[in-house]
Amino acid sequence: MIAVQEEVDWHSYRAYQLLNDDLTFPVDDVPPVTLGERAFEIVMARKMAAGELQTSWFDRHGSRPITEIPTHWPAPYRQLVERRIAAIESNPNIRLIERPEYKRRWNDEPWDEQQERALRNWLLDRIEAPHLWSTPKPVSCARLADRLRDDHDFMQVAALYRGHPDFDVTNLVVELAAAEAVPYWAPLRYTAAGLRKRQVWERTWDLQRHEDAIDARAALPANNAQHLSPEAAQALKAKEVGKLAPPPKYANADFLKGSFWHLRGKLDVPKERFIAYPGAERGADTTPVIGWAGWDHLRQAQTLATQYLEALELESWPVERLLPLLAGLLELVPWLKQWHNNIDPTTGERMGDYFESFVAEHARRHGTTIDGLRDLQPTAPARKPVKVKKKTAKDADT
Repeated sequence: MIAVQEEVDWHSYRAYQLLNDDLTFPVDDVPPVTLGERAFEIVMARKMAAGELQTSWFDRHGSRPITEIPTHWPAPYRQLVERRIAAIESNPNIRLIERPEYKRRWNDEPWDEQQERALRNWLLDRIEAPHLWSTPKPVSCARLADRLRDDHDFMQVAALYRGHPDFDVTNLVVELAAAEAVPYWAPLRYTAAGLRKRQVWERTWDLQRHEDAIDARAALPANNAQHLSPEAAQALKAKEVGKLAPPPKYANADFLKGSFWHLRGKLDVPKERFIAYPGAERGADTTPVIGWAGWDHLRQAQTLATQYLEALELESWPVERLLPLLAGLLELVPWLKQWHNNIDPTTGERMGDYFESFVAEHARRHGTTIDGLRDLQPTAPARKPVKVKKKTAKDADT
């Protein structure tokens, strides 16, 4: 395939009149070509040997730089490659395009790595099985592992992933979930710089919601007291919203962990599978507590509220452990008011308004305010997090 691609490239150069000579070889007779043996790679290797070039091309692609044309090729092909090398050195157009930036890399992912990724994704999909998350309630990785032990297919694939059947299921679930989880509360996700960017994004969202509310008034019937004409709506938006500037993009340094950046990216788009609840561990079970990132904002709020009430009423958690749960719930309130503030048929209440009042009431109960929750910072963890042993070839973590 590498050899055929070379013929296509050199045929194209002549077809586009970058070359006058035909520097192609009959495809049926072309010998195999491996990485490092293409004409431009030989030119690079010769420059490296002469001290004229520094490049990591060969290391990155697992190939060996060679300065001489392979002797195992047929003589006509060796002569053709010499002519190609001469064209690279003498023709500025060919020299420009016969460069690493414009050549197919051919560095396929090794089969073992492809298999490992496929098995890992299959296991993660299984951990996301709907029946495990039908109730909006966080669960520890240890309890989740207990449920998965009864899943015959999961155990079979996990044994293949680990390389042997005697693996620790809890350790595996912790390892898989931790790499695909982002905390529920902003100060557990961002650095100080990231939090400042988050505040800019929140202000932008508030302005967008205000703009949407004005547009909604323009869509009302003309006899409605809140109706605005298109001209009046436009003027009101110009006065109260103005021109929205794009918020700043995030960088790796804005996140507390590289995995958060990998999962969220420069626009902080949630692509994680799980929600992490650091500090929500209970009793002797110190494994991470997680929820499903597929829950909508209402279910996420119900999850936090349930966790908070159980910790408050059944376990008498200290205030410093309770307040972060309220602060995380406060983050969800704007989205609840945006998407879930119609009358709920089950409760008969507007859930955005309900949770807004819930947070304010319980903040007062603990001697703080809404602004106090917004300014809250995490305290040092009271317990050591569970350690996850890195997987080895044998993975003797039983």
